[in-house]
Amino acid sequence: MRPAVSLPALTARSALTLAASALLALASCGKNEPASTSTAPAHKPEGAAAPSADVIKIGHYGSLTGAEATFGRSTDEGIRLAVKEVNERGGVPLGGKKMKVALTSEDTESKAEKAGDVVRKLIDKEHVVAVLGEVASSITLEGAPVCQRAKVPTITPSSTNTEVTKVGDYVFRVCFIDPFQGYAGAKFAYEDLKVRKIALLVDKASAYSDQLSSEYGKAFEAMGGKVVATVDYTKGEKDFNARLTSLREKGPELIFIPGYYTDVANVLIQARALGMKMPIMGGDGWDSEDLAKNAGDALEGCFYTNHYAPDNPTPEITAFLAAYGTEYNGKVPDGLAALGYDAANVLFAAMEHAGSTDGKAVRDQIAKTVGHKGVTGSITINEQRDAVKPIVVLERKGGKWVFRAQVNP
Repeated sequence: MRPAVSLPALTARSALTLAASALLALASCGKNEPASTSTAPAHKPEGAAAPSADVIKIGHYGSLTGAEATFGRSTDEGIRLAVKEVNERGGVPLGGKKMKVALTSEDTESKAEKAGDVVRKLIDKEHVVAVLGEVASSITLEGAPVCQRAKVPTITPSSTNTEVTKVGDYVFRVCFIDPFQGYAGAKFAYEDLKVRKIALLVDKASAYSDQLSSEYGKAFEAMGGKVVATVDYTKGEKDFNARLTSLREKGPELIFIPGYYTDVANVLIQARALGMKMPIMGGDGWDSEDLAKNAGDALEGCFYTNHYAPDNPTPEITAFLAAYGTEYNGKVPDGLAALGYDAANVLFAAMEHAGSTDGKAVRDQIAKTVGHKGVTGSITINEQRDAVKPIVVLERKGGKWVFRAQVNP
């Protein structure tokens, strides 16, 4: 994709961070636990182990701070839980012995322009053998090419834009893709909600929002419905009244907003204030506890497509909810946490089957993933390195998100 950017020189703060890490490494010599570190303020280093041939080093790059910080933090928590569990089992079985996993997390600050540098740091300085991340498709499209050029396998937990895995044969995902998400959402609106006229409110600068809105609209019209209006907005806007008034005049029975939670709350509050009582629907970019905190009652009667529903328990979901709650003080994991957990476990399974951490061997085994029993459903990787899996629809009802429907591929 875009050309690589050279790493910036170390800042004084970076030097202090490295010095502190070195002291921690000395303090932990002789221990068997692997490193688990991060450069993000919200994830302070948890200690480092001395270099060891018995440790598998993997990386995660995500939006740990910035506009979409809940995405990155949730994903990081899911990955860390998977790392903890595999290490408690003794590690990943490789070549007749088990090897512990060491995770290093790097912050993109929710900025696409940061992705290339942080992924390069993970590969060139941390010497990771595989990379997990990012969430936002636009950011992954900057980070994934670095992995592809270095022949380091990478799995994005939740970037749904189709262009992501086209970057190259070392790039995978464990989430569904936007053509299927658009179809599933449109099918639910047309068949379950019985609406026939919809409007689209789209962030055209977002690869995620632009493609998902297009796929949703095409699928809805193919079913016999009509898109009566499409209105663009810019990420970070505060006043949506003029746009919403324009949409209202077209008489839609549902508005589809495939944006991120950071903008959606303002849209919902202003739409309800304008008397727009029709259902409003979104995609998995709505999946953040901050949306409910900020939108409040304006969320009632809304829907969104997502990767899993905590109240639709499978054995995998039940076990994950219990483990995550124990690890994170009773917190209920969102879909990003579940996908981070699934991505890590798909990677560990591939390493075990490969019997190696060699990039090509692991890449080949990820590509052979069939029927992996994940929290977000049964995961099969197809020839395009995309996950084939079900999708769920959640409804906001009585101040809670509840499972409403499932659409299978």
